[in-house]
Amino acid sequence: MKIGVPKEIKNNESRVAMTPAGVNELVKRGHEVLVQTEAGIGSGFSDADYQAVGASIESTIEDVYAKAEMIVKVKEPIAQEYGLVRKGQVVFTYFHFASSQPLTEAMIQSKAICIAYETVEDRNGALPLLTPMSEVAGRMAIQQGAKFLEKPVKGRGVLLGGVPGVAPGKVLVIGAGTVGIQAAKMAAGLGAHVTILDVNMDRLRYVNDVMPPHVVTEYSNEYNIRNHIKTHDLIIGGVLLKGAKAPRLITKDMLKTMRPGTVIVDVAVDQGGCVETTRPTTHEDPIFIIDDVVHYCVANMPGAVPHTSTVALTNVTLPYILRLADKGYEEALNQDPGLAKGLNIQAGKVVYEPIKEAFADQMQMN
Repeated sequence: MKIGVPKEIKNNESRVAMTPAGVNELVKRGHEVLVQTEAGIGSGFSDADYQAVGASIESTIEDVYAKAEMIVKVKEPIAQEYGLVRKGQVVFTYFHFASSQPLTEAMIQSKAICIAYETVEDRNGALPLLTPMSEVAGRMAIQQGAKFLEKPVKGRGVLLGGVPGVAPGKVLVIGAGTVGIQAAKMAAGLGAHVTILDVNMDRLRYVNDVMPPHVVTEYSNEYNIRNHIKTHDLIIGGVLLKGAKAPRLITKDMLKTMRPGTVIVDVAVDQGGCVETTRPTTHEDPIFIIDDVVHYCVANMPGAVPHTSTVALTNVTLPYILRLADKGYEEALNQDPGLAKGLNIQAGKVVYEPIKEAFADQMQMN
C-alpha cells in the first residue's frame, strides 16, 4: 500500500503523523511511504531521516494526497485540504467530527474512508489512540494555566504552589479521565490544592487512592460546580463523551460569579468544549477574556511539544497503521471490532451514531 504523510498545516501544528521508526516498520513490510518534504522538521526529524529508512520525499501536499491510498495525519484536514481528499481514500487521523459541521460535510462529499483516532477502542472500551495526547494535554493544561494566572497576562496573579506563609492556589478539575488525572497530578506536584469532580464514583475512588491528601474528590453536579468556581483560581475542563460533543457544564452566566483573573483551560475544546463560552484558539493567539475570566482554548495543545507528542502518538497508532496497510481497511476493520469503532464516515455516509446525533437538527444524514 502507498501511505502518505502530509505536513500538518493547521496553525502552529508542528507534530507529524509518523516517526522515521514507524516508516521503517512499514517499509520493511513492503509498503511505500510518501512523506511531504519537511513534514517532520517541527518534531525534530529531517527529510534525510525519513529517506534513510526508505521513505520517498514528495515536494507538495498535493503530490502526497494524489499518490497515496491511505493518508495518515495528526489533525483533521482543514479547508485547504478538503479538495485533496479522494473518493475511496483512507484517512486516518484525529477528526473530532462532532465539533465541526463543515468538516463533516466536506468528508461526506469526498466519499473517503474516514477513520478517527479518537473513537478507536481497545478490548476494555478505552480509547488507546486518544490516551497519549490526553496525557500530554492534561499535563500541559497546568503549565499553561499557571502561566496565564500571572498578572501581566491578565490572570489573578497567583502562584499555584504558594510560598511559606501564603496559601497555595486552588485548581478545579472537571472530569477524572485521562486529562483530569494528569492535570491533577501536575497541579498536586506544584503544591496546589486540587479538587477533582466526576460522576463516576469508581474513578473518584481511584483518584482518592492514588493522589496525595491535598487532592480531594467530589461528585460532579451543577450545585458543586457553581460553588467551586467562585473560589478556585484555575479551572480545567477535561470531560469527554466518546465521539460526541462535550457537555456544557459551565454556562456563560457562571462567569460573573468567578473572581477576576480566574483562568479556564478547556481541554475539551476539540469536542466543542465543556464551557459555554469556549471557542477554539491557537498557540499564536491562545487566550481571550470574557467577564474578566481568562479562557485558554487551544485546540491542539500537544502541538506545542511536538517531539514528545509525535513519538507518543506513533507508539500507539503504528500497530493500527500496519494492520490497515497489511490487510486493507475492510479486512482490518472486520478482524478488529475496536478499530472498526474508529470508522466515522464511509463512502459518503456517516456511520458513527454520536456524529449523527450531534448534527441531527442541522444537516441531513445519510
